Amino acid sequence: MQDTYDDIKQGEKGAWLSIRAYIFLSAIKLVIGYLTGSEALSADGLNNSTDIIASIAVLIGLKISRKPPDKNHRYGHYRAETVAALIASFIMFAVGIQVLYQTVMKFRAPTIESPDIIAAWTALFCAIAIYFVYLYNIRLAKKINSHAMMAAAQDNRSDALVSMGAFVGIIGSQFGLPWLDPVTALIVGIIICKTAWDIFRDCSHTLTDGFDNEELQTIKQTVSDTPGVEKIIDIKARIHGNNKLVDVTIAVDHQLNVGESHDISEQIERRIAELHSISYVHIHIEPFLASS
Repeated sequence: MQDTYDDIKQGEKGAWLSIRAYIFLSAIKLVIGYLTGSEALSADGLNNSTDIIASIAVLIGLKISRKPPDKNHRYGHYRAETVAALIASFIMFAVGIQVLYQTVMKFRAPTIESPDIIAAWTALFCAIAIYFVYLYNIRLAKKINSHAMMAAAQDNRSDALVSMGAFVGIIGSQFGLPWLDPVTALIVGIIICKTAWDIFRDCSHTLTDGFDNEELQTIKQTVSDTPGVEKIIDIKARIHGNNKLVDVTIAVDHQLNVGESHDISEQIERRIAELHSISYVHIHIEPFLASS
């Protein structure tokens, strides 16, 4: 249990890194985008400014998930981080739609001017910077198995791609294609909405107790291969924050005593922990008869 709380605390470091990075990068993009007249860079900066709010939501979710179980939350507060990731997806949706709207309005303007080249180098610098943040957060998310940090990392990667797109669009506008800059801003809006949808889909799947069927079948095979298990009556699993919970009902020889049956259940728990890194396993035992 303590290891889980320590992992969540590690995740908070990644959230803080994202917040600091987005504050710095959004300020640069918005200022340079305004001074150079780059729609793509301004759209990217607006995206990063709301990413600050999304990252704060992730941070709050991680802090809440560290709270110990209480009378109203017997399983703990781990799902708070998934809820935070869900909120982050809503924020990203709103930003993506706003960027798309502003870009369409820009296309309706009578003239489209080419932005200054400094906007391109700003976008390239920001893309490299946020990509390094992505590398840190994706490794951290995999290490601690955090749904919220995985969402944050996906957002980081999306932002890196968006900034690279802005760089390409602005460079293109320097070669007599000024319309390429707002076109890139349009692509930025689509990428933001796509990333938001992916995060929303994963979070809603988790919050409705969805679980990957292939992984469940692998766990089922592990249980079935355990000596003493005569039959698997039922097995299901769900995700609770950065934890996976497995419930399984097995049948064992009806002639075994309580101690022997308990030994089989402990062996199942040990094998699932070793092979699947799952420590939350609830096992119900029923007697197995030849006619079963």
